[in-house]
Amino acid sequence: MDTHASLMIFQATCFLGFSLWLSIALINNLHAFSSSVAAVGATMAMAPLRQPPAIDFPLLARALASPALHRLALIVVILLQIVAVLAAWTGCYELLLGDGLDAARPWLNLALSAALAFLFAMLLGGLWFGYWIRQEGLQLTHLVLVVWVLLNFLVLNLRWS
Repeated sequence: MDTHASLMIFQATCFLGFSLWLSIALINNLHAFSSSVAAVGATMAMAPLRQPPAIDFPLLARALASPALHRLALIVVILLQIVAVLAAWTGCYELLLGDGLDAARPWLNLALSAALAFLFAMLLGGLWFGYWIRQEGLQLTHLVLVVWVLLNFLVLNLRWS
């Protein structure tokens, strides 16, 4: 096996895995929409900070208890996930069955960009609503996912010789 073939196998594995992960995340949000809205709503309403022992600090004034805003926030994430999923699978098709890496790269970069956008929406939204205080595991998950997206970008776009 030559370097080109082994690199193609590695890139295909990375992006098939990424496409599957994106698809499952989207399916989960669609299948359990009301549960996902409730989870987003708890963060936006800053509910974890009110659980005993309650944490009283000035950022609580940012809390949003509107279910309509909670749904809207999740819908924005879902729309970005749809873009990411469609672009990722188009890129995988081009990579494996279409015209190869050069044709796949723009689609996969779009998928990575859309994924980064919804991850930043969650990270920045979480930061705004103080989720690092009681939902640090969620924040760490979002940070690790950002790193994963950035590493996938490098795997895709660095010129390997």
